[in-house]
Amino acid sequence: MKQIIIAFTILYIPILSSAQTLNHEITNDEETPFLLGKIDKKGLEGEHYKTWFSANYNAYDPNTNTIKILKEKGLNNYNILLFLGTWCGDSKKEVPRLFKVLEDSNFRMDQLTVIALSRKRNMYKQSPEHYEAGLNIHRVPTAIFYKDGKEVNRIVEHPIDSYEKDIENIITKNTYKPNYQIVSEINDILKNEGLNGLQKKTKKLLKRYDGKVSSMFELNTYGRILYGIGEIEEALTVFRLNTKLFSDQPRTYMSLANTLGISGNKDKAIKTLTKAIKLHPDNQDLIENLNRIKSN
Repeated sequence: MKQIIIAFTILYIPILSSAQTLNHEITNDEETPFLLGKIDKKGLEGEHYKTWFSANYNAYDPNTNTIKILKEKGLNNYNILLFLGTWCGDSKKEVPRLFKVLEDSNFRMDQLTVIALSRKRNMYKQSPEHYEAGLNIHRVPTAIFYKDGKEVNRIVEHPIDSYEKDIENIITKNTYKPNYQIVSEINDILKNEGLNGLQKKTKKLLKRYDGKVSSMFELNTYGRILYGIGEIEEALTVFRLNTKLFSDQPRTYMSLANTLGISGNKDKAIKTLTKAIKLHPDNQDLIENLNRIKSN
């Protein structure tokens, strides 16, 4: 796994600099259109996106003192890689604000690369060119800041304070800690120590993060991403950890059981749901899930 990540890192610059279709839109009669692949501001100002983009862009008023600092401290020494989903509520809210901050800071917009990801189940939070591969993109929007070709920091899903204040931290003292720290730590373990390393450190992770994770969706979404890129055992390990952190949440057991089931581990899926029903005997979703897996 580590070798794969390194390979993607090496290929990062030529992939993004190669010619690609810009502002490609996916449309059909059954769902709302969305952009996919490399896009720019013109794409976000298109017919199906301009309402939310323009409204949130115009409504945001960045702190002028902080904007001045961004200009003085060399924001233009950085490149930014932004992942978003034009179907995503957080992207609709946050991405226009980020554009406003960057433009008010006189950031060179040719140093911003924007990638729109898919909402489709078989390509969830992926792009056709797989710009996101190896970059741990589990939430959108995610803005990654690079300097001299290396990642310096990132803002995940939404700022801790505001975009201008978070960026100020990143380009000055860089003590910034983005959202979803447990996901960052698990991803680092997988990159550096592999699946065995994660399995060995599960108890330590449980102890460190017990009561400190905002919701079961932090790891649930990350597990879905791992499964989507074919890292099945890694996903199952993450889902198992989630059932321990959130044993009071029936959905954690269903995510684990369903992944076990579609991965050919029907007996383990049944065992997982049976255990969950003992903990939550009145939960009809668990009972229906168990019956469905037994009947398949």
